[in-house]
Amino acid sequence: VAIHRIRITLTSRNVKSLEKVCADLIRGAKEKNLKVKGPVRMPTKTLRITTRKTPCGEGSKTWDRFQMRIHKRLIDLHSPSEIVKQITSISIEPGVEVEVTIADA
Repeated sequence: VAIHRIRITLTSRNVKSLEKVCADLIRGAKEKNLKVKGPVRMPTKTLRITTRKTPCGEGSKTWDRFQMRIHKRLIDLHSPSEIVKQITSISIEPGVEVEVTIADA
């Protein structure tokens, strides 16, 4: 059985659900006695848009500031790809994107 280096990238706008999925994945990996590195917390991306409140341009200049924060976590595993399929088959919270990349050890 070939052992791969597997990186799971989790991205979400909601920290709570992201941390929950992260903890579930790591718990599942540790139950199977896999080598786990992480979760590595990547810098939060803040996307900002500032726009005028009024559509027509009249009146006092009032502004709306919108922002969206994107949080990212990395988990590295050393395991066969079949086991990773079992681990990643857990229920994933809505709004959390999971990306799995596989590299040879």
